[in-house]
Amino acid sequence: MTNIEASQLSAISRLFSSGVIREMARKGKSSLFARLVDEARLLENCSFDRVFHLFDSAFNVLRQKAHRHEYVYKAALTHKILLGTHNLQTASMLTEFRVGECKADLAILNGTATVYEIKSERDSLSRLERQLHAYKQVFAKIYVIAGENHVETIFRTISPDVGIMKLSSRHQISTIRKALNQPERTNPAAIFDAIRLSEAKQILALNDMAVPRVPNTQLHSALRSRFVELDPRMAHSGMVQVLKKSRNLMPLADLVGQLPISLQSAALSIPMRKIDHERLLGAINAPLSEAMTWA
Repeated sequence: MTNIEASQLSAISRLFSSGVIREMARKGKSSLFARLVDEARLLENCSFDRVFHLFDSAFNVLRQKAHRHEYVYKAALTHKILLGTHNLQTASMLTEFRVGECKADLAILNGTATVYEIKSERDSLSRLERQLHAYKQVFAKIYVIAGENHVETIFRTISPDVGIMKLSSRHQISTIRKALNQPERTNPAAIFDAIRLSEAKQILALNDMAVPRVPNTQLHSALRSRFVELDPRMAHSGMVQVLKKSRNLMPLADLVGQLPISLQSAALSIPMRKIDHERLLGAINAPLSEAMTWA
């Protein structure tokens, strides 16, 4: 596709949103998908007949340098790092993970916690300093992965402990500078605020610290007071160990293997029950003519 309007590009990128994938997984169809396809005008002069073919076509549009979207970066990180360097048995992935007032684009938990902040060709760098400051409170390693147009500015302006990656026009990730692993700089209070209460309890237990026995109305405050007593390295290590289990993606391994590459990252970004897998697969293998009646 050429000469794509902004409204079309917005609709194309939203095809990979959690709303579309979640609806397909829960209902076996998605009215949002049908509406977005119509808005994106992806069926004009098309030669494909299945839903997954359309997702692949939309993904190819988003991979073009002029249109490159955050989802393309997430997909590259998913394939090259989570499923390439690591695997779903040994690592887990967090997306849109709340850290203070920021949302981390993507984080991978393996032996440590590494966060990846995406700055695509179309993104501004105005919030980067504030985002990196927040991430240093929770993650031992930080990378900024950026388009080629941003790399030089990022290299000059961010601290040397933060790693830099580049996504090339050929969709390859190269490391410009490696990130330092610094769990000692993390902040137990910030870690506590970023995770679930049940996860905080498990981290305390790992460190032989008793969970406060107080009424439920006081539990959050009491837990936080106990949690901030942890050494930063122990809080971070506990977070990695606990979240790798609580946010485990291994149950999605069979599903991911049956999905096209264009959809794997999206499927790994939302919680799904086993019963949802067949519905999602049925939806993406449905004829496009049928899918357009979902609206």
